[in-house]
Amino acid sequence: MRFSRRDAVRALFAWAAGSPFTLAQDDDPLYGPVNVFDFARLAKAKLDPLAWDYLDGGSEDEAALHDNREIFNKLIIRPRMLVDVHKIDLSTELFGKKLDYPILLDPAGGKNCFFPNGEAAVAMAAGNAKALHIVNGGIDELLESGKGSKVWWQLTTGGQLQSQQTMRSFVKRLEAQGCSGICFTVDIMHVSHRERDIRNKLERAWCETGLPKRDAQGRMPPAKNPWRAGVYPSRPFPTPTWNTLRELCSMTRLPVVVKGILIGEDGARAVEYGAAGVIVSNHGARQLDHVGATMEALPEVVKAINGRIPVMIDGGFRRGTDILKALALGAKAVAVARPYLYGLAAFGQRGVERVIELLRAELALDMGLAGVANLAAIDKSLVRFRGESLW
Repeated sequence: MRFSRRDAVRALFAWAAGSPFTLAQDDDPLYGPVNVFDFARLAKAKLDPLAWDYLDGGSEDEAALHDNREIFNKLIIRPRMLVDVHKIDLSTELFGKKLDYPILLDPAGGKNCFFPNGEAAVAMAAGNAKALHIVNGGIDELLESGKGSKVWWQLTTGGQLQSQQTMRSFVKRLEAQGCSGICFTVDIMHVSHRERDIRNKLERAWCETGLPKRDAQGRMPPAKNPWRAGVYPSRPFPTPTWNTLRELCSMTRLPVVVKGILIGEDGARAVEYGAAGVIVSNHGARQLDHVGATMEALPEVVKAINGRIPVMIDGGFRRGTDILKALALGAKAVAVARPYLYGLAAFGQRGVERVIELLRAELALDMGLAGVANLAAIDKSLVRFRGESLW
């Protein structure tokens, strides 16, 4: 009996389908979701409604929240044919660090509302996935053990920058810990009206300690200091300025990345005042509303910076095609938060790793289908806005 090549291929697939590894995946609910949106549905079903609203909501009218997603439908990919894409390379370099792929993990507060000890779970996942992780803090022991991400940036919103003494202490500690960079988030000098949370009477401290359990009637305990509307904004100390950025940059050898840039003028100022990079961001549409999508702001910021420092972006990214479009418009890398938080809420650390794996695989596949085998081959000619004429 002759055994043809076709028979051999069929036998291989039959063996693979019955292999213990395949069966293990089939039985594991982690492999049921096939994209980020599936993970979002699982997270919503699992979380308390207060936690879900905190995770998924925006500020005021949530116009920017809508815009962050809607913009991707207005950008069209222009695929290139007959290009050798048998190998896809996602690797890139950022501030001297080699990254396997241009997907970063954004900082995100309130992780304990979604999963116990959530910051550590995300850090562990980042380490396993070899992802650059922008950490909120509170994982010093994990960092010392070497189990977290090998490339990590520390978030600051300015609290550590109130004086030269506190700033110097901050940067010395980070340098000693092996930190790879400082992410200075500049769009949260006041906390916005997040109306879902206000209506839910959410206690902001619960976002750090975890939500209390509901009683037998399904009621939350009364919040001691619920999120409120109509409170006039004030701060006890002056908020950071561009001179604060200059001073911070002068005190450390670490790259300082400014997160929250939305206009070209501020992109140019970031270069002038010493920033090593910027992240175009509207804080996940959770701060000032009606600022538009970050993808709308990206070309303006890229043009103003003109290649002098890397430009990164976050805001609404859920698909490999979303990431590909941002890279085409000049982004060096894309940061995500809600996608991995969906994974965290649904499956803990393994869920975070799986979401990263799916986004990475989607990006590689989309690059192959678009005719770009590596990041260097991606440029603005790969996309156009719907209705825009190129000829």
